[in-house]
Amino acid sequence: MDRGGLWYRVLVARYGDEAGKLAVGGRSVSSWWREITKIRDGVGDNERGWFAERVSKVIGDGTNTLLWYDRWLGDTPLCRRFAWLFNLASDKLCSVSDMWERGWDAGGDAWRWRRRLWAWEVMLLGECRDLLANVYVQPNVSDKW
Repeated sequence: MDRGGLWYRVLVARYGDEAGKLAVGGRSVSSWWREITKIRDGVGDNERGWFAERVSKVIGDGTNTLLWYDRWLGDTPLCRRFAWLFNLASDKLCSVSDMWERGWDAGGDAWRWRRRLWAWEVMLLGECRDLLANVYVQPNVSDKW
């Protein structure tokens, strides 16, 4: 989100800012906004609210989708599904497009770690790669909700 843009400033004026991200907004906040912040924060994965049940992200070129944080591959963001790998990742804010271009398969250069992976972590990475094996980005097509 463009933190200098008009919409961000309007949302900060309405809901507040906590540690650099939009706040939930207290008791008087709308149920819609509360649901949006739950999705953003990965809260309530077992409790699917009205928004999460009706909205999903479709990958186009992958430039507007964060690999780890966005719910673009199932109901759970990869940062929660592969939390151990996420904690070891050097680039937590990479887009799907960036990872795709670097190559997220076994021979690719997409995965960058804070330290060398142990054998069981390599197996976990293999599970993540298997999940990504059938994902293809579409050049000149925007990501959309």
